Amino acid sequence: MKNDDTFKITYTKKNGDEVERNGKWTDDCKEWICQKGYACLTYLDLDATEEYGKDQYRMATHTWEIK
Repeated sequence: MKNDDTFKITYTKKNGDEVERNGKWTDDCKEWICQKGYACLTYLDLDATEEYGKDQYRMATHTWEIK
């Protein structure tokens, strides 16, 4: 992805809840492998950013789907 790309991301949280959020790729976003060995994705959550009035970053772990 490149900066300013927007997308919908869907993943399951630790408690089993499935979430779908509107995201945006920025300089602070990244896809990486954590020390425990699973995949992580840090992204800007546009829904929360709108609600709280400042940038809200979230992290998806293990698996996710981007549309």
